[in-house]
Amino acid sequence: MKKIILFLLLCSTLCLHAQKYTLSGYITDAETGEALIGANTYNFKSASGTVSNTYGFYSFTLPADSVYLTFSYIGYEPQTFALDLTKDVEMNVKLSSSVSLEVVEVTASKNGEAIEEQTQMSTVSIPVSQIKKLPAFLGETDILKALQLLPGIQSGGEGQSGLYVRGGSPDQNLILLDGVPVYNASHLFGFFSVFNTDAIRDVTLIKGGFPARYGGRLSSVLDIKMKEGNTKEIKGAGSIGVIASKFTLEGPIGSENTSFIVSARRTYIDILARPLIQAGFRADGDEGNAGYFFYDLNAKVNHKFSDKDRLFLSFYSGRDKFYLDLQENYDDGDTYITDIGFGWGNITSALRYNHVWGKRLFSNVTLTYSQYDFSTGARNKDTYTQGGETIVDEFSLNYSSGIQDYSAKVDFDFVPNPDHFIRFGASIIAHEFDPGTFNVLFADQEERIDTTFGQTVVNANEFAMFVEDDVKITDRLKVNAGLHFSGFGLKNGKVFTSLQPRVGARYLLPGNASLKASFATMQQYVQFLTNENLSLPTDLWLPTTERVLPQSSWQVAGGFAKTFRGQYEISIEGYYKQMKNVVSYTEGSSFVSFGDWQDNVTQGDGEAYGAEFLIRKKQGKLTGWVGYTLNWTWRSFPDINFGKRYPYKYDRRHDISVVGVYDFSERISLSGSWVFGSGNAYTLGEAVYSGYFPQGDGEFSFLDGFFTQYFTERNNQRTPSYHRFDIGINFTKQKRIWKRTWSFGAYNLYNRANPFFLYLDSVQNEAGTGQRTVLKQVSIFPIIPYVNWSFVF
Repeated sequence: MKKIILFLLLCSTLCLHAQKYTLSGYITDAETGEALIGANTYNFKSASGTVSNTYGFYSFTLPADSVYLTFSYIGYEPQTFALDLTKDVEMNVKLSSSVSLEVVEVTASKNGEAIEEQTQMSTVSIPVSQIKKLPAFLGETDILKALQLLPGIQSGGEGQSGLYVRGGSPDQNLILLDGVPVYNASHLFGFFSVFNTDAIRDVTLIKGGFPARYGGRLSSVLDIKMKEGNTKEIKGAGSIGVIASKFTLEGPIGSENTSFIVSARRTYIDILARPLIQAGFRADGDEGNAGYFFYDLNAKVNHKFSDKDRLFLSFYSGRDKFYLDLQENYDDGDTYITDIGFGWGNITSALRYNHVWGKRLFSNVTLTYSQYDFSTGARNKDTYTQGGETIVDEFSLNYSSGIQDYSAKVDFDFVPNPDHFIRFGASIIAHEFDPGTFNVLFADQEERIDTTFGQTVVNANEFAMFVEDDVKITDRLKVNAGLHFSGFGLKNGKVFTSLQPRVGARYLLPGNASLKASFATMQQYVQFLTNENLSLPTDLWLPTTERVLPQSSWQVAGGFAKTFRGQYEISIEGYYKQMKNVVSYTEGSSFVSFGDWQDNVTQGDGEAYGAEFLIRKKQGKLTGWVGYTLNWTWRSFPDINFGKRYPYKYDRRHDISVVGVYDFSERISLSGSWVFGSGNAYTLGEAVYSGYFPQGDGEFSFLDGFFTQYFTERNNQRTPSYHRFDIGINFTKQKRIWKRTWSFGAYNLYNRANPFFLYLDSVQNEAGTGQRTVLKQVSIFPIIPYVNWSFVF
């Protein structure tokens, strides 16, 4: 009998240990209720762990046994629990922010995991709290400008916020705001980005080794998540700066199950300057006004039906507008009205529903809308008296272009055990492209002409499916492998498809180090036409057609990552990328086209390769990083540069950035950044010549100082090197119920005259006997101090 009892006890024990149960729940900020993305869950007993997803949900399946768990997230105090796992357990964990200055201030590659542990390589992330401490151009903190300080990411030029990632162009960046594509991420011709840092909670940029869940662009993915709104209490924040002010309000609605956030920003130079401009017009006897402004509005509401069901609704609208309204008044009572204006902007919205199926499967269903438009116009109205009769002549010309999308997407996170994190899903996007429409109005005493002409609106559908698995193969080897299938269907029935394999791997080495490698192919169906100078809003978004083929690329990368002394990270990566069917205007073409836009397009190949180095300090009073990029970028088109390969405009051989933030105390922090970039490529004629030009009546005259350049090669010269030093200091004081911060600083502290563009000009020679041709440089930003006052309550 004893033997039978012992046998039954042994069987029960073995069965118990063979059985598995799942811990699941949400990891959130204890003070605000915000979900913590990528928070770590680790079981010391089994030496295994998992991370929370985009919505803070985690699922951790373990054998039935006693477990010793820790939940942690960078900048937060960890929590530890011991329990006997004998059934499925739902455990929501709330982590509190660390108050010590010794906490991590600069993140690893992705929040909770050390850089060497991540399967994903070529990924950078800066916490918003860190961005707000960095020196800011005119006092406006900017996410894109902060990312430009990291290796592999270049700016388009002086002061601009565009991103050129590993030899790619701005259109090859998939910029997502709460999962919705943003087609124009710039204000003021690229000097500011559209993202208000007070409304943002998480920023991640992927430069290569793209997971299969992303697609549609060739060079990078910028994934920006908005805040969800404080579920505990009403909170607010705002600031008044040199050119703009902003205000944010968030809090619960009725209970902790529903919360909201609203954030707005607007420049006000036009308002401040309006009295002076109007007075200037009045001094000449006229009436009018002129100005420029931009604004951003973010809003989000989320509701928790239960721990298994949540609903999110988010919205963004932003716009730039320039206007000139002038009425010239004459002594005889005649008037002449001139109205000139142009503007551009984005609207995005998303409706998202989360559901937890059981303990291991998480689903997200999303409906989105995205719209970008550009419009410009001019109107003249002449009112005068002739023969005792009032006559009105009017002329106007308006142009508009844009793109809008409607999309639906469903994706799943499935965590069967700690060794697998499986994602799969599908999406469809309905595109509507407006390549450009002109409206002309002409009216006088005799006739009235009102007509519209231009390009035909194009409708197309883009669809995709993906599956990926982040799988632990051995204790040292972890792989993220997946497939992304996409297609693009035109209205005439033509369909383009692509199967894109993706794989990334990391192999742990002794001493908190790892080797990493990745390979990814990408396909892009949405085309972008630009003249390769300023990030102008006149740039056009256009579809793939039977004549203009999809862009495609493949990229391979390898690297080394290590954490040492618990507070320093070092990463070294090399990459090689090939691009096919990249687009450009043909020589002499622009966005103004009265024929088929496809006649102005040429397609060719691109190539980029280089190396990136980053060392960053994550802990202590001094945090920051040093980055270096070595880069080669090429383009070749059959119709450009005689078909020969040439350096891309933003082929910059060397980029260096040094960034530091020093917290003297909780009240005072000092920050600085120094950047260096070797010269961009530009085209300069091999020779110039003057000649005789038609004067009329068959006569010719020699026009002194007028010259024509003779070109033999595109982008054959380099601008002078670019470098500058920015500095900022923040003084924070805690009041009884609110906190205020004064920020002071300067852009380009040592007043470097950096090149904005170069041009040829004629000047008198030293002897005064004629003209000579010289190359001149235009610089736009000297030292620019700033001051900003901000508050939170």
